Amino acid sequence: MNQQLLIDLLTSDRDLDLDFNVQIFDTLPSTNDKLAQLIAEENAPPGTIVIARQQTAGRGQRGKIWDSDVGGLYLSLVISPNLVATDVHQLTIGIAWGIAHQLRQQGIPVSIKWPNDIILHNRKLGGILTETRICHGKIQQAIVGVGMNYANPVVGRAINLAPSPDDQPNYRIFSIEMLTSCTIKGIISGYKRCTPATIDSLLSNYLELLSTQGRSVTVNGKSGTVLGISPQGELHIGFTTATEITEIYLTPGTFTLGYEGY
Repeated sequence: MNQQLLIDLLTSDRDLDLDFNVQIFDTLPSTNDKLAQLIAEENAPPGTIVIARQQTAGRGQRGKIWDSDVGGLYLSLVISPNLVATDVHQLTIGIAWGIAHQLRQQGIPVSIKWPNDIILHNRKLGGILTETRICHGKIQQAIVGVGMNYANPVVGRAINLAPSPDDQPNYRIFSIEMLTSCTIKGIISGYKRCTPATIDSLLSNYLELLSTQGRSVTVNGKSGTVLGISPQGELHIGFTTATEITEIYLTPGTFTLGYEGY
């Protein structure tokens, strides 16, 4: 990772109004944990970014292990969103949309698997882990961790984004620095849309990229259909029988949508 090139890419975008402090490490247990340490010990401000070339204890949602070999993107960014604590899942929804939107702007046809997986060709390209600090009913601080497969080895349901002009002629991301810049821009543009004035349009945009819209799912033995998400980021599922139609909402972390074919 070329730190100066990354800073140049970030500072060239006038829409980014944060003062970035980029810290790059060869190996860390977890970028989220390192950033939390910097906040606690050095009062690291919003805009502080921690990047590792490799993680030894990377994690995803619900404590799942995130394989973090050399060649991937592993970063954490601290932000101060102006959100009430009950809207915490809006933040995840907004950031997932923001990153996916930025990647699509670069010719990469990603979509979103609820709530926060970035997928490409029905395989996992990246994931997001948001950890928040709540004070007086508001989100005072959020550490946004992102793992993205770039040139690291992947297996199973995962996919990477290693540039190959023959296989991916429309991709316009040619380096790990470009992917990093794109991801950071996505985080910032996404969380900025988590406001009362823009949440409806954000949800509409999110649904346009939601790969699981209309998908059949089974919940507690009952077959249903994914109808969308609520303004709080809950998965909206409908059940239809010969005699009744019912609907439920599932909070992120309480239900997992698998990958079709895996």
